[in-house]
Amino acid sequence: MSRALTRWALRRLGTAAVVLAAVAVLVFVLFETLDSDAATVLLARQGGAEPSREQLAALRAELGLDRPAPVRFADWAVRFAHGDLGTSLLSGRPVADVLLGRLANSAALALVTAVLLVPLAIGLGLVAGARPGSRTDRAISMGALTAESLPPFVSGVVLIATVALTLRLLPAVSLLPTGASVWSRPEILVLPVLCLLAALAPHPVRMVRAQTAQVLAAPYIRTARLNGVRGPRLLLRHVAPNAISAAVHPLAGALVGLIGGIAVVETLFVYPGVSQELLRAVAGRDFPFVQSAAVLLAATGIGLYLIADLVTMLTSPRARDLVLER
Repeated sequence: MSRALTRWALRRLGTAAVVLAAVAVLVFVLFETLDSDAATVLLARQGGAEPSREQLAALRAELGLDRPAPVRFADWAVRFAHGDLGTSLLSGRPVADVLLGRLANSAALALVTAVLLVPLAIGLGLVAGARPGSRTDRAISMGALTAESLPPFVSGVVLIATVALTLRLLPAVSLLPTGASVWSRPEILVLPVLCLLAALAPHPVRMVRAQTAQVLAAPYIRTARLNGVRGPRLLLRHVAPNAISAAVHPLAGALVGLIGGIAVVETLFVYPGVSQELLRAVAGRDFPFVQSAAVLLAATGIGLYLIADLVTMLTSPRARDLVLER
């Protein structure tokens, strides 16, 4: 069994490495197709007359942009493999230092959302699936379907218009003084978190609901009922483990969706996270920042899916048997 699991883990890690390499190459190629570079942007920001070819050539040489593209990519890849994320072409600061402050804010938003998302999706799915066709089931299913049909920016605008501007209960934008911790103003997290939950929770809720209804119709559940096992005990002890194991990957997909969802929400609510800095880097053609940030975000998503695979194996004997048979 241990050898089969080791082979499975090595295959998964190998696939993850290939995907990360593909992401790195794709981001680099797309960056190379842009119509300008960091030297052009920096000289344009200085104002005045249009820069001469000599000025552009001198600044490109100073920034290392005059080297062939494969050489620049290889230099970044070697540094990244050694834990060096590079130096921002715009600010001259290490990319890791620029990311650190913003990453803490984005991580806080993601953490609060994830802590609420998992029990919310599982709980609503179990409640709806425990009584298929009931009013509770219809209400939860209809609410999930409605929320899932709305893009995050639409639900965000609705929340701002109602909760912030009409009811004046919470701030419309998540402004934060420079250097301040997001935990010093927890109210700025409420609307962004609600927006993310509305976008990410519906699919896992529906998956847990469907699996719960299916498990309740299984023969062993009928046997348990004949033996007097009913109510919350039946749901939590016999139904929930099988229903939840089928929802691991949808939940992992929702957590990975936090990466893209946070980008939209941070922009909509002016939240001081990684997304704003990444947008500035793209606009400024800051290759080291964009390249390193993109690969790190991809690695986070791949890591979540690997964890989901492991949890599925631990909770589902059928999935574990399939791995051991290979």
